[in-house]
Amino acid sequence: MVRTRASICARKRRYASAEAAMAAAREAGLVLRPYRCERCRQFHLTSRTKGKWMPKVAG
Repeated sequence: MVRTRASICARKRRYASAEAAMAAAREAGLVLRPYRCERCRQFHLTSRTKGKWMPKVAG
């Protein structure tokens, strides 16, 4: 798995849970997926689908 660079982590919004991240993506109307950042241990959103943990979120 690719580790998130510190500069990328610092620029991205952080969410306490995968559910909170998914709610933000839905509100924005974007197709994004949450992943747990290995640097800050919180969740970020990404459009990438390869190599990231995918939580099962009821939708």
